[in-house]
Amino acid sequence: MSRMKLATVLTAASLALPMTASAEGEVNIYSYRQAYLLEPLLEAFKKETGIETNVVFAKKGLAERLEREGRNSPADIVMTVDISRLSELVERDLVQSVDNEVLEQNIPENLRHPDGKWFALTTRGRLIYASKERVEPGAITTYEELADDKWDDRICTRSGQHPYNIALFSSMIAHHGEEQAEQWLEGLKDNLARKPQGGDRDQIKAIHAGECDLAIGNSYYYGNMLNDENQREAAESVRLIFPNNDGRGTHINISGIALTKSAPNQEEAVRLMEFLSTPEAQRIYAEANTEYPANPEVEPTGMVAEWGEINPDDLSLQEIADYREQAVRMVDRVDYNNL
Repeated sequence: MSRMKLATVLTAASLALPMTASAEGEVNIYSYRQAYLLEPLLEAFKKETGIETNVVFAKKGLAERLEREGRNSPADIVMTVDISRLSELVERDLVQSVDNEVLEQNIPENLRHPDGKWFALTTRGRLIYASKERVEPGAITTYEELADDKWDDRICTRSGQHPYNIALFSSMIAHHGEEQAEQWLEGLKDNLARKPQGGDRDQIKAIHAGECDLAIGNSYYYGNMLNDENQREAAESVRLIFPNNDGRGTHINISGIALTKSAPNQEEAVRLMEFLSTPEAQRIYAEANTEYPANPEVEPTGMVAEWGEINPDDLSLQEIADYREQAVRMVDRVDYNNL
């Protein structure tokens, strides 16, 4: 089989086909992020090292595919978003530890697995979107205030069971304990203006349409909407609130990377992981996705820098992941998704 071109994208239908067999000087990547978002990074990596990269993109099912392929999997690397998906790879024993000084130097301890089974590449804040017209500056500054009855019938969110919200709710359990976190979640539910639905962009659109005044969403969706002329007007109708920025810090989630247990090109794969943690790659990746670099030595640039300084919660992402099942059960108990 001939060598695949850089950042080859396989459709969902083609996921049933075997990937290119490993060869000297290449890295095979399974990715939940579309290849065009990775292409600038991988081009820079190839230019520096001469190592080719092959990308399989899928919206879901990569963990299951790795399980089916077992030790014969051609995948060296998994690149994904959200701590829950990274934790799933660890729980299914699909990835291996990487003990590497470069990665440990470039990625803070709270943004990597304690045993090196995953490493963050970028971060994004789980923020509050607020209507510029109907919410005064400073009217809300913390996640806890989302449960205040002054916001009755004024908040929109996506499903409470979505991994992004589960991570936020897990962080509330970590900070306040399960009982208090559940009381807060009940208060948030009582303030919802509509049944949880859609994605984070839809929450901004709902504010623009006057359906609600506040919403919860990731910072990069706001940036992506500003970059889309068809969605810019809606994005410009909201301001970003960095909750708890003056206290414990704003909850963050990550995009990350892990080395598979099968990894036929392990040496090259670790070189890619190292490269992705360097300032050059961190700038490229963060700018391409309107996110924050995971490497603390790299400052945000462009519109992300213009949003203002984020004080990220330094709670270990692994600790947040450890509360995931409790958060899922908590959402079920309060029947969050049904009004």
